[in-house]
Amino acid sequence: AKVMAMTSVVIKLSITASHDGGNIQLVSQTEPIVSGRTAKCTVKLNIKPDVYTDFEKIAHMQYMSFRTFVSGLEDIKIFNVTYVIDNADKVSYPEAWPGTTICETSGSLEPSDDHLWKRNQSTKIVDGKLTWQHVHTTNGSTFFSYFPPYTYNRHLKLIADCASSIASKRDMNYKIEALGQTLQGREIECIVVGNGDKIAWVIHRQHPGETMAEFFAEGLLHRILGIGKDGDLDDITKKVLDLYRIYIVPCMCPDGAVLGHLRTNNVGANLNREWATV
Repeated sequence: AKVMAMTSVVIKLSITASHDGGNIQLVSQTEPIVSGRTAKCTVKLNIKPDVYTDFEKIAHMQYMSFRTFVSGLEDIKIFNVTYVIDNADKVSYPEAWPGTTICETSGSLEPSDDHLWKRNQSTKIVDGKLTWQHVHTTNGSTFFSYFPPYTYNRHLKLIADCASSIASKRDMNYKIEALGQTLQGREIECIVVGNGDKIAWVIHRQHPGETMAEFFAEGLLHRILGIGKDGDLDDITKKVLDLYRIYIVPCMCPDGAVLGHLRTNNVGANLNREWATV
């Protein structure tokens, strides 16, 4: 959308979800209304559903992640945009919305910009629609997400760091392997650590929209392998590794993760319900 003001101000706002894990559909956006050095508009959006799952007879949806790109603010000090999720009452768990705060960042999706993510405190549910306001003050992009994305590139970096750490240990009980490939051809990696008699499996992101799970996996693997600490381990970690042999899967559903799905892979299989079907 764009508007020409008396001072030849042209504001452009673009919504995309083409990034890794993106999910949104643009419904409509109003023309920006310019008044002096301020402007405002409203953007209406829908969350895209997952592929229909025959097992649960539903097309799940709740996770969202999109990018807003704004230009033309050279002479505008405040551009106040109201974002509205029109189909918020149709999601899998509408009872989760009260108290929800949308996550946002004007940084990139790289780990070096993790600290720039914050929660939008204006988020609220009104008449079944999720809405929040954001003030854009400069040209550029802002990402909005149900929870910050954990990208596939970041996943591959985590796997590479784990492989490097395991290679340096020269312990045959430590290894990294593939459980198999997804339908779209991505590896499902498993990191095996520890020398104990007890067996433990720690599996993340059977539901791909639970991105916080892979952030947890990253922290767990960094601690348990001493990544970033020259391999040094704390006493509790050493005790756990003496007691257990641990199989860690950082992302069980990478296809669904890349597609921005909430619960299913690319053909509608819910991997936390249908272990033997796909």
